[in-house]
Amino acid sequence: MGRVLFVMTGASYWTFENGHRHPTGYWAEEFVAPYSVFTDAGYQVTVATPGAVIPVVDTMSLQPRYAGGEENMLKETAVIESAEELRHPIAIKDARLEDYDAVYYPGGHGPMEDLAFDADSAVLLRKALASGKPLAIVCHAPAAILSTRDENGNTPFAGRRVTGFCNEEEEGVGFAKDAKWLLEDELKKLPTNYSRGPAWESYLVSDGNLHTGQNPASSGPLAQEVLKVLS
Repeated sequence: MGRVLFVMTGASYWTFENGHRHPTGYWAEEFVAPYSVFTDAGYQVTVATPGAVIPVVDTMSLQPRYAGGEENMLKETAVIESAEELRHPIAIKDARLEDYDAVYYPGGHGPMEDLAFDADSAVLLRKALASGKPLAIVCHAPAAILSTRDENGNTPFAGRRVTGFCNEEEEGVGFAKDAKWLLEDELKKLPTNYSRGPAWESYLVSDGNLHTGQNPASSGPLAQEVLKVLS
């Protein structure tokens, strides 16, 4: 049985420029869709978070208008409630890359609060990129790439082709004006070779073993892309 490591935010809030703590966590679809893809294909999933904190779902992502309707919301809720892996995470620092076939980072606004600055995640990301194993990162989770800069600002992700939640989408959910920084801006500054597709539509970018998706709609197709590479 193959194994996929899900590296997830442990944050339950996102701090705005004015100091307000906006409740958040991981985005439901970005866990559920890939989790279903991988487990249906026979892969075992392990969840890792900073300090082995049990991850929390962003309740906004389970509102019917964001979840694709009432029926889909109920399906996503059922998967989250049945996924025991979410209740028993390991610490990112204890994750051994050699134990997994692929690494996947789901988003939500949580990574903007913790994974963007997490040293253990940075070590894992550098190792995963160098390993040649599929490394998949979606939506806001590319914020974790920012943590891989060394004291001179150098990162192995510099110049890589990537995508992630765009400024237009952040404006669309109403948070761009409140954020300390925007993901698209910071990825460009890193610098990566950032690109994006139409807002809210699935858009994937692959560069070697690095596979990124722009938004929640990209998470299922991103997992399918990784599955193709693994098979």
